[in-house]
Amino acid sequence: MTVLKTSLRSFYAHKWRMVLSAMAIVLSVAFVCGTLVFSDTMNRTFERFFGSITSDVTVAAEQEEHAQATGREPAVSASLVDEVRSVDGVAWAEGTVAQGGITVVDAENESLDADSGAPTLGADWGPVMQRSMELLAGRAPAGPDEVLVDADTADRHGVAIGDPLTVVAATGSHPVTVSGLVEFQGSNPGVAYLLFEPSAARTALLGDADAVTSIHVDAAAGVGDAELRERIAGDLGAGYEINTRAENRDEAMKEVGFLDVLRYAMLGFAGIAVLVGIFLIVNTFSMLVAQRTREIGLMRAIGTSRRQVNRSVLIEALLLGVVGSAIGVGAGIGLAMLLMAAMSGMGVNIEGSELTVTATTPAVGLAVGVLATLIAAWLPARRASRVSPMAALREAGTPGDARAGRIRAAVGLLLTAAGGVALVAAASADEASDGGSLLALGLLLTLLGSVVVAPLLASLVVRVLNAIMLGIFGSVGRLAGRNARRNPRRTGATAGALMIGLALVSGLSVVGSSVVASASDQLDRTVGADFIADSFGQPFVEEAAEAVRGTPGLEHVTDYTGVWATVTTPDGTAEERELVAASPTYATDVRFETIEGELADGFQPGAIAVPEGLADEHGLSLGDALTVAFVEGGTTELTVAAITSEDTVIDQGAVYLGIDTAREQLGERMPLNLAMFAKAEEGQEAAAYAALQERLAPFPQYDVANQADYKQQLEDEIGSLLNLVYGLLALAIIVAILGVVNTLALSVVERTREIGLMRAIGLSRRQLRRMIRLESVVIAVFGALLGLGLGLAWGIAAQRVLESTGFRVLEIPWATMGAVFVGAAVVGLVAALLPAFRAGRMNVLRAIATD
Repeated sequence: MTVLKTSLRSFYAHKWRMVLSAMAIVLSVAFVCGTLVFSDTMNRTFERFFGSITSDVTVAAEQEEHAQATGREPAVSASLVDEVRSVDGVAWAEGTVAQGGITVVDAENESLDADSGAPTLGADWGPVMQRSMELLAGRAPAGPDEVLVDADTADRHGVAIGDPLTVVAATGSHPVTVSGLVEFQGSNPGVAYLLFEPSAARTALLGDADAVTSIHVDAAAGVGDAELRERIAGDLGAGYEINTRAENRDEAMKEVGFLDVLRYAMLGFAGIAVLVGIFLIVNTFSMLVAQRTREIGLMRAIGTSRRQVNRSVLIEALLLGVVGSAIGVGAGIGLAMLLMAAMSGMGVNIEGSELTVTATTPAVGLAVGVLATLIAAWLPARRASRVSPMAALREAGTPGDARAGRIRAAVGLLLTAAGGVALVAAASADEASDGGSLLALGLLLTLLGSVVVAPLLASLVVRVLNAIMLGIFGSVGRLAGRNARRNPRRTGATAGALMIGLALVSGLSVVGSSVVASASDQLDRTVGADFIADSFGQPFVEEAAEAVRGTPGLEHVTDYTGVWATVTTPDGTAEERELVAASPTYATDVRFETIEGELADGFQPGAIAVPEGLADEHGLSLGDALTVAFVEGGTTELTVAAITSEDTVIDQGAVYLGIDTAREQLGERMPLNLAMFAKAEEGQEAAAYAALQERLAPFPQYDVANQADYKQQLEDEIGSLLNLVYGLLALAIIVAILGVVNTLALSVVERTREIGLMRAIGLSRRQLRRMIRLESVVIAVFGALLGLGLGLAWGIAAQRVLESTGFRVLEIPWATMGAVFVGAAVVGLVAALLPAFRAGRMNVLRAIATD
């Protein structure tokens, strides 16, 4: 009980010195809890939505795995509805139409797609959709030229009742007029909906007036979903996919698997912030223990045991962890609400009642915050318990352990060396999978080694920085440098926290720049086409493809798509894979190297081109026959006419065949184009480019780019991704900045008497503040040097691993590196403002009198 009282009094007495450490815990726990609450809420929202748009049992056409991408959902005959209604146990059954992948265009050729990236869905305004939506304004569609639009989509794009729209589907373009607006009865998950009159939906979306995409069935009282499913399956026989409501919901949830990816990615960044926060807490308790050396010595002298001293420090850490974590849990719920508000801005409107806080969330938040604090405080507590009473009464601070320092340096150098060897091995690996494992090991070991060896480097690097940066500031600069070197362990820990975030930033910058440079180099070396029309994963409707083919000023247009087939090699091995089907002109649109034969020969009738990896694995050579069985199509034998090199980023490892060969075997099941390539007539490049853009203007889902545009798009996409990552890493860097502020603030308290003496012998307040600012800058720059060096090593090793997949150009973004370095110096200046201000306001006589 005495130890507990002492800990409580000490915690209360030094509460203001722990504020920044508590903030680190609050931020880290808030990020963890906010991520959990946000992801749980999103999952619950989607589960409820998917549950609301389905029935007890649904019947749909059985879809073959890897079905060809024709742009149309598989359908069943509308006459099947009556057959389902006759099944014993069916209370209600209705056919419905739902088609994804459509595009809705307004009068200005602007797409009404969802800002969230969710698909635009076309459906019929029938009994099924009326269960989850209600008419908000206007009237139901009365004919094939009228539609309803969901109110959220209408608000985002300024659509009103009576506005003309164009629906672009695989069946063609359909001019329509908005007859009314509907709204979701629950939360809107961000999907844009366009609703037709039922018979019009069949014709416009499926191209068949007697087809529906699914039949929704409600069970009679006392009949379970699974039981009804079995009854329907028994009556209908094979060829249908029959699922219960729970099965449909679970299957639909797989389509939003990105939520789990987002959850774990954000938790990963939260983990980085927690790691950085541990550095801050270690420094805080180390300095508090040093400042309380005499107090601890007195406690030891009057009979307090080492275990009790250790327990006292850990109890203070426990209190700090509990308080910070409790606040962090509340802040995390607030953060989740902010994220939900941000999602609303993207069209995902989640009602406040959907906010989901499970019992797991606060438990995880408290566990993370408390455990991180106790782990961080363990070393300072152990160090405090080892101080002898007499030594503590004689010395002004905790004596250093030279032997422990040597062991620490040796372990740090060993870990760093082992990590360096792993990085070199990763860079030298022939296979990306092997290199990736070694890269992960190298990242971990070099990070741990750098953290452990940072105090040793602090003494050396800070001395150099002192000579380079601080010499111009005279005696004040020398004092700042000596202060930074005075406690290398503290300086190393403070800089190490900053190092982690900056190492990740610089490493990712190298990888991102290298990917962009490699792709640009590949485009320059391999792409001969003047223009690329990209569908961004949404296949080209035939109307758009014809618009491209009819563009004046083009020498040729190349069709390009993917077809699924089972390829059987002469050794009897069968493998299902996606083949690239393209026009013969594709061989001039790209300049791939071949191991044997010519690429153009692979697009001729009855021919196929295979990559060298497949050829080596199965001993293939020119003239060998492969049996190709197309999914949903015929089977034919194709002759190997070319073996291509896999030294490329574009289409690496692709199997090629002519698009006419695929059409012959697939007929109506032939997939739509995924991309189109075009070559302009000589001297007509500019005119053809303008004409292409004009012809595709009614189809905003597609994009036309020349090579310069394509490179810029790639750079923008990589840059956007990196900016998102940098934004998430900003939390760790903010915590690291708090660490610099905390170290300086506690250092000022620790050196109160020293500062008073310096002021007494003539050091002005301005010089004192400058000294503290320079000390902060040196620590921050030291952390930046460690981070940039480590990140550069990580980035180079990662690029070498990616080299085996075709990314062969190493690009180091020196401008970004320079900005990080300068930014670190600015961080040092900003972090020192408050500690320097406090130091400058000290009363000289009181400072000198401080014990």
